[in-house]
Amino acid sequence: MQITQQSISAVQNSSTQYLHSPRTSHSLSLQHLPTRVQQLLHHKALIRTRGKSCFSSIRLLDITATRIIDLLSSGPTLSFEFFPPADDNGQKKLNTALDALAQLNPSFVSVTCGAGGSSHSRTKNIVVRICKDRPFPAMAHLTCVGHTRSDIATLLDDYASAGVANILALAGDPPGNTATIGDFRYASELVNVIRSHWANFSIGVAAHPEVHPNSTDSISDRRYLMAKLEQADFAVTQFFFDATDYFRLREDMTALGCDRPIIPGVMPVIRPSSIRKYADMNGSTVPESLFRKLESLNKKDRVLAAADEAAKMCRQLLAQGAPGIHLYTLNRSKASQRIIKQLG
Repeated sequence: MQITQQSISAVQNSSTQYLHSPRTSHSLSLQHLPTRVQQLLHHKALIRTRGKSCFSSIRLLDITATRIIDLLSSGPTLSFEFFPPADDNGQKKLNTALDALAQLNPSFVSVTCGAGGSSHSRTKNIVVRICKDRPFPAMAHLTCVGHTRSDIATLLDDYASAGVANILALAGDPPGNTATIGDFRYASELVNVIRSHWANFSIGVAAHPEVHPNSTDSISDRRYLMAKLEQADFAVTQFFFDATDYFRLREDMTALGCDRPIIPGVMPVIRPSSIRKYADMNGSTVPESLFRKLESLNKKDRVLAAADEAAKMCRQLLAQGAPGIHLYTLNRSKASQRIIKQLG
């Protein structure tokens, strides 16, 4: 988390007022400070003092929220993806899923946005609230479609001032069949803008194990991903149903000299009809035998069977050195809970 000048002034004013109080000892730790000040002095701070009873100045150094690239450097991560609900009922379902999955101690979560960036404000509100209220960070999905450079700069400033440290940079899809508008065409352009921001965000990008649906071939697809990862910190894949596709992607990127972590995204097939549509949009191959089997089951049994199938692939991925698992939840918790239970 980078601190704005306004935040620094707030800390200085609050700290000085508090520390001038007669009840304040000259021997202090962060725990002695008011909660509001502790939040701004969140992680690492150097506090210089003059005299015995008050701070003369406060200098903030390297105050950072949890960055996903740092989490990845510490071992395999567990993460969940959510989407912004459209109404109050959807919000209740999201809150229920978040509460349940928080018990699994995820490394981080991510929150998507709609076609054309239509739900960026809702995405931002959810991400900020998670970062404030939960013990794990939230990564905001940020699309360049339909946005000007000024729009993106404002969003990045808002995220930075709220202590959000992680951004997933995506090209995004225009709503419906409308033409692409805005100042950006490719995710790589957005990555460059985010990288130049003063907040030093940890940046993720999307990877497609079966190549991006707009790519003409796998060679150009991998080279484009390599170009993104030269500026970004890590990638999260689109969902797939055969671990071989992920291993092939990883081998291709290693051959290009890429050493960035690529987190596999796994989608338990709890809603086969909807996921068929997503797969068609994303260029993911649907295993017909699995989908037919799941479609024949009642809802409860389908969730269990879908989770068991996803857990099998997760075990394969982790056994072969995947840097983590990113579960697409569809704002539901039961399948993800069962997957993690199966993984032990």
